[in-house]
Amino acid sequence: MSTGSITIDILKKYDFPVQKKYGQNFLVDDNILRGIVEAAGIGKEDTVLEIGPGLGALTAAILKKAKRVIAVEIDKMLIPILKETLADYDNLTLINEDILKVDIDQLAGSEKIKVVANLPYYITTPIIMELLEKQSRIQSITVMVQKEVAERMEEGPGSKSYGALSLAVQYYASPRYIMTVSRNSFIPKPEVDSAVIRLDIYDPEERPVKPKEPDMMFGIIRASFNQRRKTMVNAVSNARELNIGKDRIL
Repeated sequence: MSTGSITIDILKKYDFPVQKKYGQNFLVDDNILRGIVEAAGIGKEDTVLEIGPGLGALTAAILKKAKRVIAVEIDKMLIPILKETLADYDNLTLINEDILKVDIDQLAGSEKIKVVANLPYYITTPIIMELLEKQSRIQSITVMVQKEVAERMEEGPGSKSYGALSLAVQYYASPRYIMTVSRNSFIPKPEVDSAVIRLDIYDPEERPVKPKEPDMMFGIIRASFNQRRKTMVNAVSNARELNIGKDRIL
């Protein structure tokens, strides 16, 4: 039976109301599921952190390959469904929590982890930045996001899509666009296409730049891209968070 048929059966069985507030779109394409697992490079020695397991289709595919899977799901209504659909696996730790409130280092313990996720569009950037900024135990991040966002992560200088997210992602990781995913691969169908992208985390010593004050660097980046029509001097000097006068810039 296909993942699509199973997903429809589960939604009917539990009379599950799709939660728009959580941006829920369930992946139902088996080829895409296999492609994500392959792109993440999951092996029998790996510990995987999955964000938003949903109904468990991707989770099951990961569990078959990984040593251990830690699945963090914010929607408490999905927990009993996941416990039933994934009952045959003894290498799963299921946590009902907001990933932005989770201590990833504590979850990982002494192990390095690989992150895999189908991220809700509305909160993609905050989650990506949280993972990158607190990535001491993370080896790689393989995520499905809105196609436009994936393109921005990988984009280089000179493009209209190049911006603060591009710079931030490429400071912490080497991005690789894996594949485009049609909106028809989901239930319910979103309004735009998605894409899978893999971010391989740099060792701190391998980062492209090594600023003395990273917070200041990112503040300048945000100020510059938030006010693209202004000169660099005016954009930076107008950013209250930086508290840098024009006399220090010129």
